[in-house]
Amino acid sequence: MTFKEAINFYPHIITEGSIIERLKREFNYPLDELLSNSKMIYEDDGKLLLEKIYREYVDIAQSSDLPIMLLTPTWRANKERTAKADVDMKTINSDAFAFVNEIRKSYGNFSDKIYIGGLTGCKGDAYKPEEALNEIDAYDFHKEQMQILADAGVDFLLASTLPEINEAKGIAKAMSETGKDYVISFVIRDNGKLLDGTLLTDAIRIIDGSVFAPPSFYLTNCIHPDVLHNSILNLVDKENILQKRLFGIQANASNKSPEELDTLEDLDADSPTDWARGMVDLNKKYNLKILGGCCGTDARFISSIVELLK
Repeated sequence: MTFKEAINFYPHIITEGSIIERLKREFNYPLDELLSNSKMIYEDDGKLLLEKIYREYVDIAQSSDLPIMLLTPTWRANKERTAKADVDMKTINSDAFAFVNEIRKSYGNFSDKIYIGGLTGCKGDAYKPEEALNEIDAYDFHKEQMQILADAGVDFLLASTLPEINEAKGIAKAMSETGKDYVISFVIRDNGKLLDGTLLTDAIRIIDGSVFAPPSFYLTNCIHPDVLHNSILNLVDKENILQKRLFGIQANASNKSPEELDTLEDLDADSPTDWARGMVDLNKKYNLKILGGCCGTDARFISSIVELLK
């Protein structure tokens, strides 16, 4: 079953929980200053640790026979950062997919329910929309990495934690030209606006109308379930854009704002059970079928979602 068919077929799809934050806080792993967790696939200890985390999430999905979306460790493997790190962008992005794909292939028949997304992020700080690229520069900046990931064999492309509309438009254009299914995921506030002040409904409408092949769907991430719930309540959506186009959330364990999270030294998090209740509530109320974790989450949080979905 293709990724597009799976999205339409399954009532629930799990995504991975936090990876980068866990590496920093739980395992104290020294991430690369430029490439974050991307170079771990070339480090003996790093590769084993990264595989361990991916397998935790896949094992949870397999235990309930739920499909899962995994993401390549390429969030920061863009052309500027790979150049500064003196790393070949094509090689590291292709190798990152191959690394996750080898994990997938080890799951036998269940591998058909594991979908791998080629991950990227905005060029600048995801919490600072003023650092975002304009649409033209964003297209030029992201298009090569998107094509490399598409050619490597990912099932879909995902741009995550986007705070601003113009760079998101440029990324969407770059992704649309690859011919792959792709997903745009925004970080928003509880008033229903991106960090740059654009309404989520407007952002979806703008991107859908600006590319010849719109995203398969939209997600939100790096926000608490309550933030998305309040956003939906606060948005005037006469065209039912969210019902038609917003499919899920990769949620933080904390309900603090991006600015507060950015300055925290110690982890702030709900209990896995309370957090999962909020996630499943979003599924029941708004039919958000794609559920996973972001900052502050780990295998316990994803397990709690699965238990409640049963």
